[in-house]
Amino acid sequence: MKMITRRGIFLWILCILFLGGLVFMTVSLINNGDVWVMKNYNGHVYNEGKLIAAGAIKDRDDVVLVETKDGERVYNMSKKTRMATLHTVGDMNGFISTGVQSVFESELVGYNVMFGIYEIEKSGSGNDMKLTIDSKINEIAYDALDGRKGTIAVVNYKTGEIICMVSTPTYDVNNVPKDINTSSQYEGAYMNRFLTGLYTPGSTFKLVTTICALENFGSEILDRSFTCNKILDVDGIKEDQIICNARHGKLTFEQALAKSCNSAFGELAIELGPEKLKATAEKLGLTSSVSVSGKISSERGRFFLEKGDADTTVGWTGVGQGDTLVNPASMLRLMCAIANDGKAVSLNIVDDLSNKAGKALGISFKADETQFISTETASTVKELMRNNVMEQYGDSSYKGLNLCAKSGTAEIDDVDAHNTAWFVGFMDDSEHPYAFVVVAEQGNSGSKTAGPMANRVLQAIVEQDNN
Repeated sequence: MKMITRRGIFLWILCILFLGGLVFMTVSLINNGDVWVMKNYNGHVYNEGKLIAAGAIKDRDDVVLVETKDGERVYNMSKKTRMATLHTVGDMNGFISTGVQSVFESELVGYNVMFGIYEIEKSGSGNDMKLTIDSKINEIAYDALDGRKGTIAVVNYKTGEIICMVSTPTYDVNNVPKDINTSSQYEGAYMNRFLTGLYTPGSTFKLVTTICALENFGSEILDRSFTCNKILDVDGIKEDQIICNARHGKLTFEQALAKSCNSAFGELAIELGPEKLKATAEKLGLTSSVSVSGKISSERGRFFLEKGDADTTVGWTGVGQGDTLVNPASMLRLMCAIANDGKAVSLNIVDDLSNKAGKALGISFKADETQFISTETASTVKELMRNNVMEQYGDSSYKGLNLCAKSGTAEIDDVDAHNTAWFVGFMDDSEHPYAFVVVAEQGNSGSKTAGPMANRVLQAIVEQDNN
């Protein structure tokens, strides 16, 4: 009797262990099945480490950017299209880690828990993905950068759809340069500068200082006047002086922003102090990552001000020339918030996913909005940015765009040609709700170099929308 009891207990233990193992394997399959399938030694999906079995990736107008044909990944026939969309689409080896071909590889392959990679074995490729970008606009942005390293991106600030996302330097995936890993010409070619670039913001950061002033001093700051003698003497030490780009004389707050007066904004930053500036920068998302389609993450910005920092450090930070580093995607998200009544919308680059039969599979990404600043503050900053264009940059240079913008020229060293040129803003237009960011390395001047780039791309988008 005791022997039978012991055997029964032993059998029960075996059953429990078997069921436990089964549960463990099932949970592991659900959680990690897509990872296991996407190992590059899987011959159904990869060939010599290159992705071959994914479905087609198309732009918003169904232009095929890359697809699988006869077991090989084939990119668009146009070299310019391939180069202008490379950082969005990605390469076959996965060197461009933020490309949709890498980030959404399991969705493109068509893996699911129930049927595994049945679709690949059946049709030779997986699911098709339609993006929000316009390849033609990307080509125009690529041309606008004119060989400079940098990035141009445009997003619908109401929906979060990314219309344009270009990063340079780029290369032709069908003819990879032999010196891509050694030539300075291709430095950072695998990096999407919109998502992973970090730059000194220059005078675009004065918008952050403006928001900080409005939220801490109220609308009374708009009635304040400043006197610019080209040099702001911080503490009597010559090395600590904040130098302005001109001797502006007496200025209103509105004029100080339009003329991008370092003296006025250095003085204002010192008055606000490091803690308030840091709190505002963090609140505006400049030190946090931007999520694109819920799966692609941008680089976090850097903001180093702390309580007790010297006034000259605080002043230079307030004008955008301190140790602060900003990611272009974070700056674009801020532009969306200013344009959209203070609400920053989630960014998205994936429009739809469908199987080979054309059945829409839907996407898990859900857009949401985050209130970055009050509606009142957003409205005020919008008016100030509109004034920048009308009074400083010239509304005629951006004909018909109803543009609100801020330029920035981040001084990297004493040579103007080495400066980083910024131009950020949005169109205050319900029919064309687009926000943008342009960063051009070694661009000399924000308004003179990056501004025309933005105009060229936005004009093309509006023309296309109207046709």
